[in-house]
Amino acid sequence: MQRSMWSGFVATLPVALSVGAYGSVLGMLAAQKNISWIELLLMNLSIFAGSAQFVMVDMWIAPLPIIEITVAVLVINLRYLLIGASLKPVFQGKPLCQKFMIMHLVADENWAVTMAAHRQGKASTGFLLGGGLCLFFVWSFGTMMGHSLGAVIRNPETYALDFAFIAVFTALVIGLWRGKNDIVPWLVAAALAIIAEKLLPGKWYILIGGISGALVSALTKDLSEGAGS
Repeated sequence: MQRSMWSGFVATLPVALSVGAYGSVLGMLAAQKNISWIELLLMNLSIFAGSAQFVMVDMWIAPLPIIEITVAVLVINLRYLLIGASLKPVFQGKPLCQKFMIMHLVADENWAVTMAAHRQGKASTGFLLGGGLCLFFVWSFGTMMGHSLGAVIRNPETYALDFAFIAVFTALVIGLWRGKNDIVPWLVAAALAIIAEKLLPGKWYILIGGISGALVSALTKDLSEGAGS
């Protein structure tokens, strides 16, 4: 278990560095919204979801719109239903309490790294947990550093820190590419997400893009298997 955790930690470290960079942007924004470092740390511990935390900070205006923030965070994090389902082979045979504990530390980045390792037969719950711990420590360090710098740096985009978010997800997408069979599902997911973002309020486009891509992928797989039988 310890060896697999260390393997996951090391494998996730390259993308975690970029995570720390855009975590610093969150910390700066939080400081500018007068969110204390303790509140930010509690946010990291209880939610640990970058996109949801950015939305929370953006909506952090007194008096706090608790219901609106809760709904927004739930909508954004609904994608973890898909992520959890995709991790079924990794969690196979594990007790429910262990699944809950590890899923709290699952983010887009260590999920992507774990799925890539799974295709090579190297993934395990320890690997996933190690990657999650790596991300949590680096993310928390980045947000705390950003919070300390928030009073000094007012425009993070001046230093291109906001680009780290785009860079890390570009790298993850390239790592998950499996060939021409991914073209149609990815195009459908991207197209519907763009349309949903234009037509629907909030972050529903994240869920719509994820579900549509998964459904198209499953459908095309079934059709190809049916044609081959």
